[in-house]
Amino acid sequence: MSVERALDYMQKAVREAKQKTSWTHNDEKFESALQDFIRQTFATREFVADIELFVREIQKPGRVNSLAPTLLKYTVPGVPDLYQGSELWDHRLVDPDNRTPVDFAHRRELLREMKGMSSEAVLERMEDGLPKLWIIHHALKTRTQYPRCFGADGEYVPLMAQGTKNNHVVAFLRGGRIATIVPRLTVILDNDWSDTTIDLPPGHWRNVLSGASVHGGECRIADLLTQFPVALLVSGV
Repeated sequence: MSVERALDYMQKAVREAKQKTSWTHNDEKFESALQDFIRQTFATREFVADIELFVREIQKPGRVNSLAPTLLKYTVPGVPDLYQGSELWDHRLVDPDNRTPVDFAHRRELLREMKGMSSEAVLERMEDGLPKLWIIHHALKTRTQYPRCFGADGEYVPLMAQGTKNNHVVAFLRGGRIATIVPRLTVILDNDWSDTTIDLPPGHWRNVLSGASVHGGECRIADLLTQFPVALLVSGV
């Protein structure tokens, strides 16, 4: 992040907070002091190094925490809303930082590449944000294939997890045929699902994100999420 981006963002933030300054009544002395503070912060190498270390430590769980609400957004009731440019990892702040042009050509190219890839290959492109685009593509495709499950009459019921880590699971059924399963609080979970399970309705289920198949009944969460960080299951395929 550049100093200029931080300055523009913070000016908007403090003016709209209206505690020390505002758009209609600028406190130039306060804003000047704030700008000096931001510039000095960015110039403090020790601080920047600490922040970079912290980011590296939380990057992996942070990305999983991004994939989970992405899948939820496209499978809960309602019409999903995608902010243009957020199809991949999006490190922009709110406006004016998020008003930069979107590279749609790059996204079209990634989508073209992705369609011939396996979920394992997609995960290897984590740095490119490909897993997020993968989820959006397959979730929208599933909505198109099973419109009644996601329509006004589509049933929306919880899938309750059992076991010592059941607090780390969010899961539900749509229309009795689509199951969404995502993790939560991933840092303290540390990918240790222990004995945690979930009961799927009887039948044959396929995870459209990983390609794995599973039979209904008691299923271990560790098995459902071993090939991809989140699961979108469809029955009868």
